[in-house]
Amino acid sequence: MEKALYLIPVPMSEIFDAEENKKALPEKNAEIVRQIRHFIVESRKSAVRFLISIDKDFPIDDCTFTELSEHTDEKASMAKILEPLEKKGEPMGVISDAGCPAVGDPGNRAVEEAHRKNLRVIPLVGPNSMIMSVMASGFNGQNFAFNGYLPVKNGERESRIKQLETRMYKEDQTQLFIEAPYRNEKMFEAILKSCRNETKLCIASGLTGEKEFVKTKTIQQWKKEKTPPINKIPTMFLIYK
Repeated sequence: MEKALYLIPVPMSEIFDAEENKKALPEKNAEIVRQIRHFIVESRKSAVRFLISIDKDFPIDDCTFTELSEHTDEKASMAKILEPLEKKGEPMGVISDAGCPAVGDPGNRAVEEAHRKNLRVIPLVGPNSMIMSVMASGFNGQNFAFNGYLPVKNGERESRIKQLETRMYKEDQTQLFIEAPYRNEKMFEAILKSCRNETKLCIASGLTGEKEFVKTKTIQQWKKEKTPPINKIPTMFLIYK
């Protein structure tokens, strides 16, 4: 096995199980993960659930878990985070809570450090909500932008949505953004309040999971619908002309 920092995708729903892994992830990923004992994770609890879903006998007690999340001090030293790989030549893995690590995820700091130290970085194949949602939206797939999380405060959020809508019309560019799952319904309401009636909104929620929901409608059409089933489910919002 190559000594490297492996970027390990996980299914995008909150529940990990063996059958879900088979549907969303290549078996080759499981073969690689079984050989890794040092992990950089968004949260230990979620990472352990995923590893157990890969192999119910995964030797968790033999593993090390270094948490790197949005709550990690930005000024915290990264000097030793890759020590097992750098000093001992032991492979390491980066695991997000959902989807691909280092994309809309703080794991990018570990990847940046690996490049700085000239260490090999290997991204594994897996579900990517941005690409899958663009594929399923019917929107422009040649020119699109992922904007991450928008401001939370009322007023600031609506202002940012309007800015993205203006850019979308001006540049013919699909705009993608996300929200913390428990605030999805608030985001949906803000989009309906802020965008033109003719603007199209695609909601791609729970991709690869049992509660997968993907619909594209105009804002005017969405206003006539009930709030979609997106509460507390990882969701991608896309707008386009």
